[in-house]
Amino acid sequence: MSKLGFGTHPYLLGFDELERLVERTARTGNEGYPPYNIEQTGEAGFRITLAVAGFAEDDLSITLEDRQLVIRGKSRDEAERVYLHRGIASRQFQRAFVLADGVDVAGASMENGLLHVDLNRSAPENVIQTIRITSQGDQQSSKE
Repeated sequence: MSKLGFGTHPYLLGFDELERLVERTARTGNEGYPPYNIEQTGEAGFRITLAVAGFAEDDLSITLEDRQLVIRGKSRDEAERVYLHRGIASRQFQRAFVLADGVDVAGASMENGLLHVDLNRSAPENVIQTIRITSQGDQQSSKE
């Protein structure tokens, strides 16, 4: 007997994209830089906070690509500096978060070396749709 995957379960029709989403999520953001927090800010609000010390607002970009929030950082390294010790990381990074349907980016702000990205979840609409049942005779007469 073979075990059914989540996306192939007979009661979950149309969720085959879900397994690909889980795989994509597992591949992104495996490294620990930059560190981040995710907190709930209200009934339907979330905040992602990344520690981006040393990055200016112009060094950061935030994009939404196919329900995936992607935050990139690229710092400008001044060539004239000579470091005796360099313990502050200033390397490029890309951090991705997959957003569920109904989760929207409300805005982003920078404060004390922390990048805050605010998210809001909108309540899904309950739609009730009545499907008309036709008989074989109805289908044949509509084809003529």
